[in-house]
Amino acid sequence: MNNVGSMIDHTILKPNTSKEQVVKVCEEAKKYNFASVCVNPFYVKLVSEELKGTDVKVTSVIGFPLGSTTKEVKAFEAKEAIKNGANELDMVINVGALKDKRDEEVKEDIKAVVDVAADHAIVKVIIEACLLTEEEKVRACKLSKEAGADFVKTSTGFSTGGATVEDIKLMRETVGPDMGVKASGGVRDIETANAMIEAGATRIGASSSVAIVEGSKSDGEGY
Repeated sequence: MNNVGSMIDHTILKPNTSKEQVVKVCEEAKKYNFASVCVNPFYVKLVSEELKGTDVKVTSVIGFPLGSTTKEVKAFEAKEAIKNGANELDMVINVGALKDKRDEEVKEDIKAVVDVAADHAIVKVIIEACLLTEEEKVRACKLSKEAGADFVKTSTGFSTGGATVEDIKLMRETVGPDMGVKASGGVRDIETANAMIEAGATRIGASSSVAIVEGSKSDGEGY
């Protein structure tokens, strides 16, 4: 039986998030021993302080949620996040460039963050699978791997769809057995989480994390 809790990035990314809510998420992460707490860059320093002395990691999002900033901006954002205590970075791919088949630019965009993160943080690349064709998903995963990223991730949770079992299977098949695969967006219960893990996910991104580990249903929108 897998320990689902230890695979969850406990996530709070809505624009109206308060300090009190972030602190509560950190307390839940410590209680349930989640893999990390995932927040917008503004809250990284607070989360780092709240999680000090625990095994729970600090995840910051980069270029979130559209991925359309320049590689220089993403690199700066990554540097700031690491300085403030992040040890995991979830960056959004440049979807438009991928669709235009500007693969070298897509790879350089990812590598700009990977280079900043070297020896400091792991990098998860959000490919926003709901906006991509199957061929584009495969290409996005290959470019992420070539750029030296540690994970590929399905979704921001802010676009037209979230994680699907089919996408996780395709991503795992594409990157092979050694690279991480993260399922995010719409994972709200233990059954869905287990289905993603069965398909090849090694990390789950969720805001309904407590409901997942307690085996109850979440009424929330879910990340």
